Amino acid sequence: MLSEQIYDQVRAAIMRGEVEPGQALKPQELAARYEVSLAVVREALVRLVGEGLAERLTNRGFAVPALADRRWQEIVEARQTVEPAMLRLSVARGDLEWETRVRAAGHRLARTPMYVPDEGSYYSAAWAEAHRLFHRTLLDGCGNAVLLENFDRMWMASELARRWTVHPAYRLPVEEVLAQHEELERAALGRDPEVAAGLLTAHLGATATLLTGAESAGE
Repeated sequence: MLSEQIYDQVRAAIMRGEVEPGQALKPQELAARYEVSLAVVREALVRLVGEGLAERLTNRGFAVPALADRRWQEIVEARQTVEPAMLRLSVARGDLEWETRVRAAGHRLARTPMYVPDEGSYYSAAWAEAHRLFHRTLLDGCGNAVLLENFDRMWMASELARRWTVHPAYRLPVEEVLAQHEELERAALGRDPEVAAGLLTAHLGATATLLTGAESAGE
């Protein structure tokens, strides 16, 4: 499907940093660049709005969301409200298959290099995907498709923030990052919902501190 191809290309450009936060996504220019109709481009952009990677501007088309402390604080607040509750449900409802998938996702995350010289100072693409998969797998034991759809959207918005604000000076040591995820895995598979939820809340709070700290330093 043509709109799917345009969606993939524009999404990749945003996540690679080729389109900066706050920069306009002009349908006419995109249609000319990709040699497709305006309708195809608009369909792709509306989909990106749904993912939190673009926003619709009143009478001004579309743009990549601008960086702002308040926006990221709201995203983290939403995640800290929703995801621990989802994790409690996962711990209560998750079956043996869920446990197996959590272990596999944790192993993949631990064995995937966080940084690759060829990819610059940001997390490697492989690690970023392993990171997403680990958190998604922890929560998908909840069995609630609506909650999982909300997680996907909030994760993508957070990922966009990380790509633009986490400077190397504000990185957590690799060992600390791995330890946090290992603790989460142990608590979840140990069927301790309150400990697991508390660890996840703290983990999300640490991410927020990094994002806002790096952004303030950049200013």
